[in-house]
Amino acid sequence: MRETDVVVAGAGPAGLMTAAELALAGVRVTVLEKLPSTSEMAKGNGVQPRTFEVFDLRGITIGGDPLPDAVGHFGGLPVPLDYGPWQTKHPKVGNVPQNRIEAALEARAVRDGAVVLRGHEVTRVSQDDDGVTIEAGATFRARYLVAADGAHSTVRKLLGVPFPGRAGTYVATLTDIRLAAMSDLVPRRIAHFREITRQANGYWSMLTPFAEGRYRFVFGKIGEQSQRDTPVTFDEVQTALKALYGNETSLAEVCVASRFSDATRQLEQYRHGRVLFAGDAAHIHPPLGAQGLNLGIQDAFNLGWKLAEAVHGDPSRLDSYHDERHPVAAQVLRHTAAQRVFTAPSLSEDVLALREIFSEMFRQPDANRYLTGLLSGLDLRYPNARRMPDLDLVTAEGPVSLSALLRPGRWLRLDLGTHDVPDGPIRTVRAKTSGEYDGELLLIRPDGYVELVSV
Repeated sequence: MRETDVVVAGAGPAGLMTAAELALAGVRVTVLEKLPSTSEMAKGNGVQPRTFEVFDLRGITIGGDPLPDAVGHFGGLPVPLDYGPWQTKHPKVGNVPQNRIEAALEARAVRDGAVVLRGHEVTRVSQDDDGVTIEAGATFRARYLVAADGAHSTVRKLLGVPFPGRAGTYVATLTDIRLAAMSDLVPRRIAHFREITRQANGYWSMLTPFAEGRYRFVFGKIGEQSQRDTPVTFDEVQTALKALYGNETSLAEVCVASRFSDATRQLEQYRHGRVLFAGDAAHIHPPLGAQGLNLGIQDAFNLGWKLAEAVHGDPSRLDSYHDERHPVAAQVLRHTAAQRVFTAPSLSEDVLALREIFSEMFRQPDANRYLTGLLSGLDLRYPNARRMPDLDLVTAEGPVSLSALLRPGRWLRLDLGTHDVPDGPIRTVRAKTSGEYDGELLLIRPDGYVELVSV
């Protein structure tokens, strides 16, 4: 039996972010991934401003290119999204393939002591008052188990945890491909949703150029759907390409492929004893508005430090993981459902009129700010904490950003005035800044949310 503090099931973004946070806090953590090697599929590639801020808070570099202003969208509406009013150093959505993000997170987790084991599929889970026993090619014993093993979570099924919600209305095909030839209909650059989507000859699609000559090709048949478990074939992809983009377009290679649906589901509780759920194992929704990857990473960022405190002897905050993150995902499920109305392959005259009205509404500054806050996570407030912008500070040692001060993943007391601060276990930094926070005393959580403000 292999003993550890925490086992994380799943080496996707949520699982690896959780492992990185736990390892940073000195927790022994083992990640179990059923796949024998990392996936080549780019999968999610839209990184929201708040997720970039999360990476800044740990000094994790993922690279990527900011998308043009008009590329981000809500339901495909032709409205530029302005993130500038949210006081962020990342005012645009970025384009970063998910496999690159996973590589960066795994490197950070392993650097700090996490163990990542691939080819280990979880087959049995049992828990008692003291911990969890996991069978996955070997027997693992941990104090806690984090299930971050995706939409079809094995852990969720083994425990018999219901996954209520709405079944999908379609099954679509997701591929990363290379083209041998292309017509003028094929997009040459990353552009707004409405410029890379197309309907023709009974098909609908989204075709997005990536780096290194790859394209992301998502497609389906209008009024029909493939079987979820049917393998994706070269001929199937070639037929769809030619139907949508003409006979001049031909396929060179299908790099990777899978299928997905627009099902919407969410666990009623994110904690079941000593098992906690994160990412797609806890919630799924239609892939609209660049939400899924970001939601999972931010789940993990909220869970990691709380679970570390529990391992180190203080479990008092662990239940707040569900209390804070469940409403966030519920809101994402609602607004992706709304986006689905605007992006359906066949739009009625009434929906077209609704698109026009909402487009005009979202061009108004206050409505646009609401929308960008909703999509980006920059507007998020928990019941007792709110997001702290990455302030530029001046300390006795010189200039420093707030994100740099939070990179150890610990609580921080930031004195921006001349307060009488008692000695204690929480690090205190005295600094100067300009703007609304000048003169305040801030108690900031490891995840960058301020919990207490004193003037």
